[in-house]
Amino acid sequence: MTIRVGLLGAGAISMTYREVFGRLDDAKIVAVADSQPTLANTLADSVGATSFPSALALLDEGGVDAIVVCTPPATHAGIAIQAIERRVHVLCEKPFSIDLVSAHDMLDSAQRAGVICSMATKFRFVEDIIRAKEILESGILGEVIQITNVFASRVDMQQRWNSDSKISGGGVLIDNGTHSVDLIRYFCGPAAEIFATEGLRSQRLSVEETARMLIRNRSGVLASVELSWNYENEADSYLDIYGTQGTLHVGWNGSRYRQENGNGWVSFGSGYDKIECMTGQMKSFLNAVRKDDNGVLEREEVLSSVEMIDAAYRSIVSRQWVELDEVGYLASTANGRNMETEEEGS
Repeated sequence: MTIRVGLLGAGAISMTYREVFGRLDDAKIVAVADSQPTLANTLADSVGATSFPSALALLDEGGVDAIVVCTPPATHAGIAIQAIERRVHVLCEKPFSIDLVSAHDMLDSAQRAGVICSMATKFRFVEDIIRAKEILESGILGEVIQITNVFASRVDMQQRWNSDSKISGGGVLIDNGTHSVDLIRYFCGPAAEIFATEGLRSQRLSVEETARMLIRNRSGVLASVELSWNYENEADSYLDIYGTQGTLHVGWNGSRYRQENGNGWVSFGSGYDKIECMTGQMKSFLNAVRKDDNGVLEREEVLSSVEMIDAAYRSIVSRQWVELDEVGYLASTANGRNMETEEEGS
């Protein structure tokens, strides 16, 4: 069965999905929606799909089985719930939602409707990441002590929606940091507490441009995350894992590990391939839609990504560690984050 997919949003990430679907034989983009008709028409024409001026029009007239939400984060919840009400499966680009209340609403609605609603997590489908986890689980590097992640690149964000917190939910922390916290959880499980701080706003944006997080895992593993839109990370590795018996580096162009009593570095993997990992991510989602495999994030994992970013923003404001409780955390944050308060306290 060919799964009919609609793309919500026709920006840069949707153009990447166009390449991804070019590699799939059992799914097809049949509809594209964007508030800018020219963008929707161009993308739709390139894949032989129908264009629509809004998400609602696509959902009502596009004849889709599933959608990929590539619109700005503040719109995710509304679009997802409209789709779920029509029994359409949903894959949301990160961040899943800009607040915990919306995230729960989305997942609760999907559960009641019996459809998939999950977050895109491309790094979990990077072959080097998968292999790195296998190496750690083999025990040859001993017990994990610390993980370091750096996502930093010089990008002019002044004219992009990412710099408007009402649309994006925040700055670099919710943007790139969503990938970071999911990677940390993937390697060492649920977090116990988090501390975050903000750096210089050299682009003079109204949101954070550089930030750091410290995350303490429930088992005691310490993770550090460095995020910035204002400088280039010169190192090839973006994920470094330190164990009691060795070290592992995951890089953009290849990865390697070294055992403490070994004979030097051992190379593995070929690095990061965006189209390849996003193709793996999409195949996993489509398998879940077909019920061939539960290939998407569990509910707790999706909520954890939102919770950890929410806690990080609260830490920036309070300048204190914030404890995490993946079951009860929502009760103390029922009104979501106050973005104006955050900006005043930054």
